[in-house]
Amino acid sequence: MAQITFITGGQRSGKSSFAQKSAEENSDAPVYLATAHIWDEDFHNRVKRHQSDRGEQWQTIEEEIEISKHDLAGKTVMLDCITLWLTNIFYQNNNDVDASLEIAKREWDKFINQDMTLFVVSNELGMGVHPENEIARKFADLQGWMNQYIAKSANEVILMVSGIPVQIKGISNDD
Repeated sequence: MAQITFITGGQRSGKSSFAQKSAEENSDAPVYLATAHIWDEDFHNRVKRHQSDRGEQWQTIEEEIEISKHDLAGKTVMLDCITLWLTNIFYQNNNDVDASLEIAKREWDKFINQDMTLFVVSNELGMGVHPENEIARKFADLQGWMNQYIAKSANEVILMVSGIPVQIKGISNDD
């Protein structure tokens, strides 16, 4: 079973930087599991920035949906990020929240059934502006429910606030 550190927070809160540093401290050869689908030029530039932040010691695996199909046993893995992974699932399932949540939970359970050290990055969408349209509200619900599901399986949960990690769950304060 995976040892999971779940790192969540708002946009530009320092989640990816914290996860990257943590993975690098844990391994000389970490794996970056990228879930992004490149939708436009702006997003392409964001991906390039993330890639340039990583050193040559990183192995990158790009996987938009089937994260469990990769054998990562014995590795240190940074999954970046749950929000993009859920976007891909949500889009593939015609914005059906229930179907998307079921698929995501099933895939997550298969994925974490490997002996690996896992740093997972996600977003706290529900802490920001209330979405203005129905699809965005549905996705924010999906994200919140999946974050709860992942946090339950995590050994440690970190909330990033303005670049500062705040431990929510861990050895010293498990619920």
